[in-house]
Amino acid sequence: MLIVQKYGGTSVGSIERIKAVAKRVVDTKKQGNKVVVIVSAMSGETDKLIGFANQASPNPVGREMDLLLSSGERISAALTAIAINELGHKSMSFTGRQVGIITDEAHTSAKIERITGERVKKALDKGIIAVIAGFQGVTETSEVTTLGRGGSDLTAVAVAAALDADLCEIYTDVDGVYTTDPNIVPEAKKLDKISYEEMLELASLGAKVLQTRSVEFAKKYDVPVIVRSSFNNNPGTLVVKEDEDMENVAVSGIAYDKNQAKITAIAVHDRPGVAAGLFNAIANANIVVDMIVQNVSSDGKATDISFTVPKADSKKAMRITEEVVSEIGAKTVKLREDIAKVSIVGVGMRTHSGVAAKMFEVLAKHNINIMMISTSEIKISCIVDSKYTELAVRVLHDAFDLGEGKKEKGKRKVSARQ
Repeated sequence: MLIVQKYGGTSVGSIERIKAVAKRVVDTKKQGNKVVVIVSAMSGETDKLIGFANQASPNPVGREMDLLLSSGERISAALTAIAINELGHKSMSFTGRQVGIITDEAHTSAKIERITGERVKKALDKGIIAVIAGFQGVTETSEVTTLGRGGSDLTAVAVAAALDADLCEIYTDVDGVYTTDPNIVPEAKKLDKISYEEMLELASLGAKVLQTRSVEFAKKYDVPVIVRSSFNNNPGTLVVKEDEDMENVAVSGIAYDKNQAKITAIAVHDRPGVAAGLFNAIANANIVVDMIVQNVSSDGKATDISFTVPKADSKKAMRITEEVVSEIGAKTVKLREDIAKVSIVGVGMRTHSGVAAKMFEVLAKHNINIMMISTSEIKISCIVDSKYTELAVRVLHDAFDLGEGKKEKGKRKVSARQ
C-alpha cells in the first residue's frame, strides 16, 4: 500500500514529538508500505513568524509573508527526515517547489492547480520515505505561495490524489471526528466513519478537525481519509463516500461557531437591485457572507435585510453596509456580535422527516430564541444568542441521542478500505 501521513503542529511540536512521529512512520514502512509524510510547522511557529512580520510592518506584503511562513514547514520536514534516518531508514525532505505543487498566484491563500510529484515517485521507487513540507507550493513563475490556515491538510490530500495513494492518514491531537465538541459534551461519541458531505458541512460550520478545502479535494478525487491521534494508537474516523448505513442516522453531529456577527439594515427601500448593490459591495471587499434573511414588506415600500459575516470582518462589513444604505435609503444599520451559529448535520436528513421541527422544539423548550435559520439537504443552522451556545449544543446532542451509551443504531461500523 501507498500511505500518505500528515502530522499537525502539535504532533511535531518538539524534538521528542518529532522522534515519536519518526518511529510511527518507520513502523508503517516496516509493515510493507510505501510512505509519504506531510508535516506542518511546529506548534506556535507560524504565529511567531506572523508576529515578527507584524512588528516589521503593519501591512506586510503577501509575497514576502508566503516566503516567511513557508519556512516553518521546511524546518519540520528536515527535522523529521533527520529523525527517520537516525532510525536506520532512508528519508528525504522536500519543499513544495521540489514536489512540483503548482498553485495560482493568490498569495497567502493559493489554490493548487496541479502536482507533478516526479521526485517523490522516484524516491518511493528507491525505498526512500519522502517527507514533504505542507502548506506551500509555487506559481508557474516559481513564486512561493502558501495555502492558507490548515493548508497542510490540503497538501496531504492533494499529494495522496496525485500519487494515487491507497489511504491518507491525518494525524492530529484528537482521536477522530466526534458527534460534537467533547469539551462541551463529555459523553460525545467518536464516529467510526463519516461521509465527505457531512465532514464538509461540519468543517465549514466550525468543527476544526479538518480544513474545509482538504475535504472538498478528498471528495472530488475520492481519497479515503482517516483522522487519528498521533498521541495514541486508537482507531480514528474514516471519511469516505456516503453509504446506505449512514442514512440510518438522521443526525450525525452538532457543530457551533462563535465567530459570527449579524448585520441588519432596517427599513431599506424595497425595490429591485437593492440587495444586489449591497452584497456586491461586500463581495468586492472579499468578505464572505453566510446567512441572509430578507423580510417581505407588507406595503411594498420598506424591508429589513439581515446577514451574517465572520466576526473578524464585522466592522468592515458594517462600514460598507452603512455607505451603501445611505445611497439606497434605509432607516438605520445595526450590528450584533454576541451571536453564535449552532448546526445539526446528517445525510440521514434526506430520508428522515421532522428533524427541523424537533430541533426548533428542543431550543424553544429551553427558551433559546432563534434569530435566523439556514438549511441544506443535510444540515440545519440556527443563529442564537452566544450565551446559549453551550446549552444549545448539549440539549440538541441529547435530543438526537448522539452520546456514548445512547441508541446503538447511531453507531457506524467501518466497512471501507483501511
